[in-house]
Amino acid sequence: MSEQTAASRFFDLRDRVIIVTGGAVGIGRVYAEELIAVGARVVIADVAAEAGQALAQRLGNASGQVLAVATDIADEQATARLAQATIERFGRIDGLVNNASLMSALPRRSWLEIPVEEWDRVMAVNLRGLFLCCRAVVPHMRRQGKGKIVNISSTRAFEGSPNRLHYTTSKAGVIGFTRAVAREVGDDRICVNCIAPGHTRSETQMASSSEAYSQSVAATFDQQRTFKRAQVPDDLVGTLMYLLSDASDFLTGQTIVVDGGKVMN
Repeated sequence: MSEQTAASRFFDLRDRVIIVTGGAVGIGRVYAEELIAVGARVVIADVAAEAGQALAQRLGNASGQVLAVATDIADEQATARLAQATIERFGRIDGLVNNASLMSALPRRSWLEIPVEEWDRVMAVNLRGLFLCCRAVVPHMRRQGKGKIVNISSTRAFEGSPNRLHYTTSKAGVIGFTRAVAREVGDDRICVNCIAPGHTRSETQMASSSEAYSQSVAATFDQQRTFKRAQVPDDLVGTLMYLLSDASDFLTGQTIVVDGGKVMN
């Protein structure tokens, strides 16, 4: 076997069944598009049902390679239905990308001004949702004897970024969750890892900010990076595919910072 062929085997995601939460819009949409492009079978799980269905149709729902499931990840029954729908369509679950979270819709304000109800909703989606999605898929991965879970955190957890304290706190929790769950499921050959993106110019991020704010923040972040340019969703795709592939079979409990060298972990 040639070196090129061996490398292709390690990174081959063809026919892998991968659930992407929050997969209808923003960075999640890019994940779904790129996974389909390399031959994976993708389940788009998103509370934005119409956007999910539209994306599934565009990416090839007619070919049977894409499934959209309307899912509120904070709801236990909804996550159970998501896993069951995936099994019914594809017969297995090889990967879960826990991408869905509440962030862009949150106002930037002092932590003293955050309503308790808003705090609770962020934790329900960003942490309880993570917990419920993992619990829904792990039994299926266990029966298969293998699986990949990729959680999405944020460099805000390392930097202690202010003004969205609930979001920053939840993303720090994602890192702790990743480490603990990795130990819980290691005997089942399930890898659990985490990506911590920097400030990324996604469609949802840009839509939630004024043009002046976006330009100001972007200029600051770009200059603080080792690679002095904007971060875009495509910058995260390679790391995601690595963590979903056989190439990362001996990696678990880890958080990989992808931010162009602003935070060095």
